Amino acid sequence: MNEIESDLAQAIRLALSEQIDDIRLFAAKLVRKYRSHAPELAEQVDLYLRSKPTRSMPAMRKLSSQSLPTKPFPVDDESRLSLLKAYKESPDRTPPLLATDVDETLSQLIQERRQTDKLASLGLNPTRSAIFVGPPGVGKTLTARWLAAQLRVPLYVLDLTAVMSSLLGKSGSNLRAAIDFAKQTPCVLLLDEIDAIAKRRSDEADVGELKRLVTVILQEVDEWPATSLLVAATNHPELVDPALWRRFDLVVHFETPQASAIKEAIKRFLGSDYAVFGRWIDILVFAFSGQSFSDIERDIQRFRRAIALGTASDAALIEDFVKARALTLNHQGRIDFAILLAKQTRLSQHTISNITGVSRDTIRKYVAKPITPAPKATRRKSVA
Repeated sequence: MNEIESDLAQAIRLALSEQIDDIRLFAAKLVRKYRSHAPELAEQVDLYLRSKPTRSMPAMRKLSSQSLPTKPFPVDDESRLSLLKAYKESPDRTPPLLATDVDETLSQLIQERRQTDKLASLGLNPTRSAIFVGPPGVGKTLTARWLAAQLRVPLYVLDLTAVMSSLLGKSGSNLRAAIDFAKQTPCVLLLDEIDAIAKRRSDEADVGELKRLVTVILQEVDEWPATSLLVAATNHPELVDPALWRRFDLVVHFETPQASAIKEAIKRFLGSDYAVFGRWIDILVFAFSGQSFSDIERDIQRFRRAIALGTASDAALIEDFVKARALTLNHQGRIDFAILLAKQTRLSQHTISNITGVSRDTIRKYVAKPITPAPKATRRKSVA
């Protein structure tokens, strides 16, 4: 394609994906680009830009009057900060990317919450509490928000910065006030980073105030009503007091995503730009191995912004990215990466060697196709 055809294709891509703000940025770039050698085209595009006012930011989603209680949220007396943050979202919220076993566990939890009457008729209670365990960025908080949306109840998140008071004994009072407030109406209450306030009481480095907080949490988990769901999350399970583990009905382990989940995440995060980056999908899956969903989304969004603004080609973005990722791999990992690049891309072996640090001789050894010997000619027997 010539230059104008390429720009036209880019504009159509942005228009079909309804990226209005990105289209305006791209159109402004075209005005500057064509002003010298295609002034009529530049003037026409500039007129379109001026005649179309900038879209105002979308209004924030309002909470329905039934979603949150009318009673004021509890606050810390010293800082006047609210002890809880509240979220209320639509049930059609996009589900988080989860491993199969986690997805099945949470599906049962949702069914239990939706059929509490049936369980009650059998003398059973639904799961009242769960603790999410896993490294940062694997979707623990997003899953709590999605659960609340599926159950059609508000999500309350304990704000640790407000709960922890400088006044002796006040932190425990704040914690009780926040949990008591959440108990008033069906909800999902998230105690994020619970290891910060529920550390092992055998830790001699902690002051008595934190040890009293553990006692408060133990009591509150025991008394949590079956009408709501209490969720805790931690990146450091080894720090949590052992007595607390026994209080939770359910422990859910969130692992770093595997290749299939990484591939699905890349497709979801790329959106309409999958048409641009689809040919690199296997390379990206390998490069993102060991990364969290939040890490993957951050880099994918960076790629998309660069493509939208025309500051780099997809090939240049991928080459720079794999070069940086190759530095984090061990020797065998770099060899595997080099072989994949040689088989899946048009990069020269010299370029692949520069990217991965693997010698060209090693690359040739792994990717060279074995020569199949030609079949021997058979001599026909003469018929006497």
